[in-house]
Amino acid sequence: MAEKSLAERDRELIWHPYTQMQNAASPIPIVRGEGVYLIAEDGKRYIDAISSWWVNIHGHSHPYIAEKVAEQLRQLEHVIFAGFTHPGAVELAERLIKILPSGQSKFFYSDNGSTAVEVALKMCLQYWSNKGDSRIKFLAFNNSYHGDTFGAMAVSARSAFTQPFEKLLFEVEFIDLPDAGNIEDLKNHISSLAADLSAFIFEPLVQGAGGMQMYDAKYLDELISHCKKNRILTIADEVMTGFGRTGRLFASDHLSEQPDLMCFSKGLTGGTMALGLTTCTLDIYNAFLSDDKLKTLFHGHSFTANPVACSAALASLDLLLDKETIKNIARITQSHHEFQNKIKDHPRLKNIRQTGTILALEWESTGETSYFNNLRDNLYNFFLDQGIILRPLGNIVYVLPPYCINTEQLSYVYLKIEEALERF
Repeated sequence: MAEKSLAERDRELIWHPYTQMQNAASPIPIVRGEGVYLIAEDGKRYIDAISSWWVNIHGHSHPYIAEKVAEQLRQLEHVIFAGFTHPGAVELAERLIKILPSGQSKFFYSDNGSTAVEVALKMCLQYWSNKGDSRIKFLAFNNSYHGDTFGAMAVSARSAFTQPFEKLLFEVEFIDLPDAGNIEDLKNHISSLAADLSAFIFEPLVQGAGGMQMYDAKYLDELISHCKKNRILTIADEVMTGFGRTGRLFASDHLSEQPDLMCFSKGLTGGTMALGLTTCTLDIYNAFLSDDKLKTLFHGHSFTANPVACSAALASLDLLLDKETIKNIARITQSHHEFQNKIKDHPRLKNIRQTGTILALEWESTGETSYFNNLRDNLYNFFLDQGIILRPLGNIVYVLPPYCINTEQLSYVYLKIEEALERF
């Protein structure tokens, strides 16, 4: 009897995310990573042009990160983080506070982007509760996505993803992305709700899973400033945009107004392993200091501040701040800009937009712009055949590569996008 393939063994046991398992194609078995490439069991090499769900910022199996993780594993793999600490967690906070936007003072570790958001939401709700106020409503953008746990789902746009759970999601006020035409109306609307609003959560400059929708920093600045005037806390969800994606270290670096809380994951460890982080101002932290133990933030995870994950984050930070990486981010940003100008008038393109290393192309399509647009499968399979991983959001193709991608590899991705524009 022939030995079963990895894909066949997977099919017998594994339930994959965002996948209708009834009719899903067999998963591609990846056995090795090397820089920008993922290498399959059959030897085929794929350019990971979406950084494996936006997490891998330095390339796969980076030897520097691997060595630092190995060193940590030989020293300390984990320790309970209630009543204990360890060097990696402290050093990571000490180094991040030097480069984060001003105002962030305290660090709360968790283990992924959704939990980083959950922590921020709970901090805001309990902040007001600890102060004797009952502000329990959140403000968020239409088309937003903040994660798949219940709190994170609640502040994400209502969609097919949230529909089965909607009766269990708490009430959220959703507003449109700000622009010159609606900014005053949005501010007036916020003022009318201010007494009930706990916090405003947003993906700064770029809405990721919502289709890489982009908007101007100056209007977000106005909303943050208006929220501050109305004593509404602000949460910047930088899970996707953090660590260089928008051309600066953080999307909030494009702002003059700064949030009260920030959420991080994905690129935090260079995509090596799971780690979440929520930061906040001293004012928020101080609201939990009390002789009354009921004012404690009762939240934690078994793997909070895992030492191995912290070592990966520290190594990733070394690489991120290296001059070569800064040059690469600028090079990718410029290459995207030039490619955008080259194809912006293509008749098959409804829209093309860019922020830093994030490039999004919206195809003209007979269906709606949505995750379920049928064009998605055709585009996805075409790029896979060409040895490129581009996972369209419906009829929106986005390029969000590791910073180590070279000019030749990036040009190949652009070339295949141009070919796709002629075919689909």
